[in-house]
Amino acid sequence: MSQRHFATIAARAGIAQDTAHEAVTPPMYLTTTYRLKALGKAGAYDYSRSNNPTRDLLAEALAELEGGTKAIVTNTGMSACLLALQLLTPADTLVIPHDCYGGSYRLFTNLAERKQSFKLVIVNFQQKDWVSQIEAAQPAMIWLETPSNPLLQITDIRAVCQLAKKLTARVVVDNTFLSPVLQQPLALGADIVVHSTTKYINGHSDVVAGALICADQAVGDELKWWANCLGITGAAFDAYMTLRGLRTLLPRMQQHQANAERIVAFLQQQPLVSKVYYPGLVDHPGHAIAKAQQQGFGAMLSFDLAVEPALLQDFLDALQCFTLAQSLGGIESLICHPGSMTHASMDAQAQVTAGIGPTLLRLSVGIEAIDDLLADLAHGFAVLESASRAGRQQIDSATSQASAKASGPSASGAIDSKQDFSQPLPLNPALTALW
Repeated sequence: MSQRHFATIAARAGIAQDTAHEAVTPPMYLTTTYRLKALGKAGAYDYSRSNNPTRDLLAEALAELEGGTKAIVTNTGMSACLLALQLLTPADTLVIPHDCYGGSYRLFTNLAERKQSFKLVIVNFQQKDWVSQIEAAQPAMIWLETPSNPLLQITDIRAVCQLAKKLTARVVVDNTFLSPVLQQPLALGADIVVHSTTKYINGHSDVVAGALICADQAVGDELKWWANCLGITGAAFDAYMTLRGLRTLLPRMQQHQANAERIVAFLQQQPLVSKVYYPGLVDHPGHAIAKAQQQGFGAMLSFDLAVEPALLQDFLDALQCFTLAQSLGGIESLICHPGSMTHASMDAQAQVTAGIGPTLLRLSVGIEAIDDLLADLAHGFAVLESASRAGRQQIDSATSQASAKASGPSASGAIDSKQDFSQPLPLNPALTALW
């Protein structure tokens, strides 16, 4: 781990390193190719898929922030996941958590089932027998996501890494939800850290990219070779934009987290909220572990509404500061319905197993004024309460009419009380296909 503080590392990423004209802010190298000084004498750069100065500045900063020896910047977060899997063979076993991000779950299960790229074992790390499950699997790689998406469950990284060492297995940790400001998995014994830099590291919802940081130089060199071979390295412009976002990572995370804590306290007081998922709550099952291995509880949270799924749209329509959208980690506040959005690629049973219910909503808390965010949610709950009350009255009226019909002459115009609340929240068909 670097001796410099996180704020300094992030704020000075690439600053005052220009050797051509002494520019304070580093230039962006959009060139695809580079002139060779002579036949057979390529310099540090020859083709930007392989190496690019702008991308290298970002990689160096991320490696320093995570305490790694080598970072590879990829064109998406899923590319970073795919890159880590190049260390596996068809004879190897990959262990993944039962409640990981839907896109990761889709990648793992399809590579294992359709391509036989590796063997796959899904483990619930929240169960007491997780150690015996992993020992029985004899994995070559263990994939962790902590806090998990979307239920914010916590896995003890150090404990898993200690077990992995005995089994000679590598541990990969998806650190997207917290960023290196709030968690450093390599310091806890992990071998590789994966990020969707689309999220907090960039922080402005205008770049899709990823990164992979390795503890071991040799592993990093091998994966960089694979990144070039597969053609999944990140673009120079994306790296430039991510560097710009990275420089404000620490103050952004501080504001994100401060807002999230206030919103969690607000949600706990809402009668229409049946459960809040946030590791900062002392009654959260993973609170003690999170407190030990994290430097904060983050700005992601989820909650279950105690209403029929059909009323979700009323709540979402009432919000103005929280935008219904995919992704997370931007300066703007977002709300997501995991069941029909981020985890739509999971089948119904997998969602049930992961604990993703039909009224679960996930918040990515932004950096707006907290009073505006709280007022927005308060308005949403007021509208939801009104809609819920109207729904109850409608059902009571239908029940009353049905009772009257059963005990007297046939009545016309009765309301059908058998409303179908089993259908998921409507989503654009194009998004359904994508996610």
